[in-house]
Amino acid sequence: MVCALAATCCYGTASVLQAIGARSVASGPGSGVDPVLPLRALRRGPYAAGLVLDCAGFALQIVALRTIPLYAVGAALAAGLAVTAVVAAWLLKARLTLAEWSAVGAVCAGLAMIALASGAEGNRAGPAALRWYLLGAAVAVLLVGALAGRIPDGPRALLLGLGAGAGFGVVAVAVRLIDSPALPRLFGNPALYALLLGGAAGFTLLTSAFQRGSVIVATAGMILAESAGPAVVGVLWLGDRPHAGLEWVAVAGFAAAVTGALALSRFGDTGTEPGRQPDQGGGPP
Repeated sequence: MVCALAATCCYGTASVLQAIGARSVASGPGSGVDPVLPLRALRRGPYAAGLVLDCAGFALQIVALRTIPLYAVGAALAAGLAVTAVVAAWLLKARLTLAEWSAVGAVCAGLAMIALASGAEGNRAGPAALRWYLLGAAVAVLLVGALAGRIPDGPRALLLGLGAGAGFGVVAVAVRLIDSPALPRLFGNPALYALLLGGAAGFTLLTSAFQRGSVIVATAGMILAESAGPAVVGVLWLGDRPHAGLEWVAVAGFAAAVTGALALSRFGDTGTEPGRQPDQGGGPP
């Protein structure tokens, strides 16, 4: 759980840094998702720093996913929105109201309940077909996300965030389904390709959401999809269970964490960085 919370701090801070970097890059042609936007944004220092934090967070998340249930990791990641809100208030000068701080408190209380109730991770391998379903889900995320990128800016950030969360959820489940690092067996496991495709799709969609939408709204959508999907898979097919008698504590904690995260998306909008306008490219990073 400590690793999951540390990963959350990395991801939450990275979201704001990547939003700053993405908004300083000119949009590509058309209104859809720009697949090369992350590569162009890498020229910006804040975006590159966010990517480094993402890598550190992913390493910590792998440790957590191999140790505690998927629903516990998902709930911990929900706290990323609280981290994003606090960092956005500092770097993007976004003001948090009392209602928003209350939502942050709900997320933290929910995490404490889940930590109290969580048992060890399940030991089931899941059905063999689950790995192929996961790969299909990763492809679907990429296709649906491309379509969502063409809708108006209002709901665009939320829908792209949901798509990104679904992609990262695929990654979380795939980590549990990769049961051997031996190369011949590893390359024959569809979960490996689901992990790579889901991660690439999620990263591209989230960067596009950050460029023209609210950081908090996009992150809320991501957290909702990233938390709920893997939690259901873990309980139904991988044997994740809370401690006996504390099931209600886990359910209540998960609900509080996700509800608090979603409540944050309803209040305030970080908008764009004050005093900054996207440049037209070609200038110094």
